[in-house]
Amino acid sequence: MAESHTIPQYFLQRVQKHGREKTALRQKEFGIWREFSWMDSYENVKSFALGLISLGVQRQDKICTVGDNDRQYLWAYLGLQAVGAIQVGLFTDATPAEMAYIVNHSDATFVLAKDQEQCDKLLEIRSQIPQIKRVIYWDERGLWGYQEDWLISYDQVLDIGRQVDAKEPDRFDTEVALGHADDLAMFCYTSGTTGLPKAVMLSHGNMLSGTSVYHQVDHRYETDNHISFLPMGWIAEPVLGIAAHVFSGVILNFPEAPETVRENIREIAPETLLYNSRLWDSVVATVQIRINDATWINRKFYKIFLPVGYRMADTRFAKESPGLGLRLYYALGEWLIFRPLRDQLGLSTIRAAYTAGAALSPDAMRFFHALGINLKQIYGSTEVTGGATIHRDNDIKFASVGPPAPGIEIRISKEGEIQIAGPTVMQGYYKNAEATAETLLTDEDGRRWLRTGDAGHIDDDGHVIYLDRVKEMITLANGERFSPQFIEGRLKFSPYIRDVMTVGGESRDRATALVIIDFENVGRWAEKRGIGFTTFVDLSQKPEVYGLVEQAVREVNASLPPAGRVRHFVLMHKEFDADESEMTRTRKLRRNVLYERYQEIIDAMYDSKEDIRVRAPVRYQDGREGVIDTTVRIASLGDS
Repeated sequence: MAESHTIPQYFLQRVQKHGREKTALRQKEFGIWREFSWMDSYENVKSFALGLISLGVQRQDKICTVGDNDRQYLWAYLGLQAVGAIQVGLFTDATPAEMAYIVNHSDATFVLAKDQEQCDKLLEIRSQIPQIKRVIYWDERGLWGYQEDWLISYDQVLDIGRQVDAKEPDRFDTEVALGHADDLAMFCYTSGTTGLPKAVMLSHGNMLSGTSVYHQVDHRYETDNHISFLPMGWIAEPVLGIAAHVFSGVILNFPEAPETVRENIREIAPETLLYNSRLWDSVVATVQIRINDATWINRKFYKIFLPVGYRMADTRFAKESPGLGLRLYYALGEWLIFRPLRDQLGLSTIRAAYTAGAALSPDAMRFFHALGINLKQIYGSTEVTGGATIHRDNDIKFASVGPPAPGIEIRISKEGEIQIAGPTVMQGYYKNAEATAETLLTDEDGRRWLRTGDAGHIDDDGHVIYLDRVKEMITLANGERFSPQFIEGRLKFSPYIRDVMTVGGESRDRATALVIIDFENVGRWAEKRGIGFTTFVDLSQKPEVYGLVEQAVREVNASLPPAGRVRHFVLMHKEFDADESEMTRTRKLRRNVLYERYQEIIDAMYDSKEDIRVRAPVRYQDGREGVIDTTVRIASLGDS
C-alpha cells in the first residue's frame, strides 16, 4: 500500500501487517475480556463503511456520534472516516437541546447513538433536526419494541455493507485510498463557556501529528495497552486512543462500564495513562486509605520507604545522579512497598502518566514520582489537537507545563500571550470565519499561529510557564503584566501558607502580597526548632517564620518573569475571615473588601516601609471579641 496519510489508511496498514495473528482490541463483557484481532476489526469497519455508502453517505458528510467507549463506536468511527465522512462527537450527558444545536450547526446527516437513552433524546428533537436521514444504534436493549423506520441497528448496517462488498469487493480499499492528509477528520466542539460552542475543524494530518508528538516523547509499542475511557467527544481519546491505535499499533481496551474503569485499569495495567488533576488527587486519597487499612508491617514499610522515594524523586528533579546507598535503599522500597502499591492502582507497568487541565500541586507530583510513577504535565487545547507541551523524562518542573512538543513552535506575544504553530494547529472554526480570523495568525513565512488567549512565558530552560487567561492579568503602572491567581496558587502549594492575595494595578509599579500563614503547620515547624510562640500574631511575626515564607516566595518568583515577581510581602496578623466578608464560604477572596480593609498595609508596602503599626478588631472562635494592636513587618525581596 502507498504511504499513509489518513487514519483509515494507517488502519489498513495494521490489518495487512497483523491480520488475525495479533489482538487489536479487547472489551470486557459479563465479566470476561473478549479479544478481537485486526482482521475482526477490518471486517466490521469495511462492512459498516460500505453500509453507510448504501444509505447515502457522501464524502465530507458529517456524522454525529454519541455513546460510551466500546468496539462498535471504534469501528463506526473508522468506518465513517474510511468513506470520507467527518466525525462529530457528542457527550453522553448532553441534553436534547445541546444535541439539537450541534447536530444542526454541524450540518450532520446521520447520527450514531449507542442505546435507548440516546435514541430517546434524538426522537424528542426529531422535528428540530429534519436533515438527519437515519439514527444508527448498536445496543438494542429497550429498543426492540420501537416502530421507527428512522432508527436502524448497527447490525443492519453491517448486513447492507456485506451485500455491497459482495458486488464491489474493491470498493472499500478504493474509498480509503481517496483520502488525503488535509481532509477533515472530525469536528470537536469547544466547551462554550463564553458563548455557544464552536466547532474546531481537525484534519487527518492534525490527528496523526497529534499522536506522533506523544510517540516521539514517550514511544508507544504494539504490545502496549491503552484503556479507552475518556469521552470520545473530547480531543484526548481520539488522539491518544484511536489515532495511536492505528499509528503505533497499541491495543485498545474498552471497560465493561464507566463505573468499572478503575477496576479494569488494574486488570489491564496500561503503559500510559491520562487523568486530569482532580483524578490524580483522588488517587492520592486512595493510596492513603489503602495504607490506613493495610497490615501493620505494610504501614511500617510505607513510613520507612516513602521518605526514601521522595529523596530519589528530588534527586532526579535536580538532575543529579543518586548515590549507591540511595539506589539500594530505593530498590528495597520498590520491592517491599512501591511495586505492590502501583499494582493496586493498575500502574504496575506504567511508563508515562500525564496530567492535564488545572495544575497538580508539587506535593502530589513528588508523591507519584516517589512511588515510581513517571507523571508529566501537558498543556494544550482542542485547537492544537490536544497537547502542545509535555514534560520530558527527568526534566520535571513543578511550575511549568513542559517544553514544546516535538515539531511544535511556541512564542510569547508582546502582550504576553502564548501562541502556537505547527502541524497540530486546527484548520479553523466551522462556519465562523470571524472567530477563525481572530484566532489564527499567518506570518510572513506562511506559518499559522494559534492565539491561545493564555498568558505565559518561556523560562531559560525552554519550559513554558502558563500563568492565566490573558483577560485575567493585571497591568502595572509601568505597563508590565502579571497574574495574581497564578502567584497565589503557586504560593499556596507551600504547606506553610494558607491564603494569599497578590496586589498590583495601574497605579502600582510592582507586585506585592498579603500572606496568611498556616498556623497548624507553621506551629509544628516552629516547635520542632524550639521557637517559642503564644498566639497567631506572635508566630506570624517571628523572623524565622518570615524567612520560611520568604523561601517559598523566592521559589515561586524563580518561575515568573521579572515583572510578575513579588517584591514585598507581609505576614498578616489574622486570617482572612468569611464571617467578615473577606472571602466566600468556598474560600474565594473578596478582593474589593480586602483592598479597602488593608489599604494602609498595602500602601506601606508600596512606600517601601519596613513595618507598620496595625490596630484591628478580631473575633475569636469562642465568640469573644478583642482588638489586635501589633507591628507588622514588611519583607523586601529586592530584585529577586
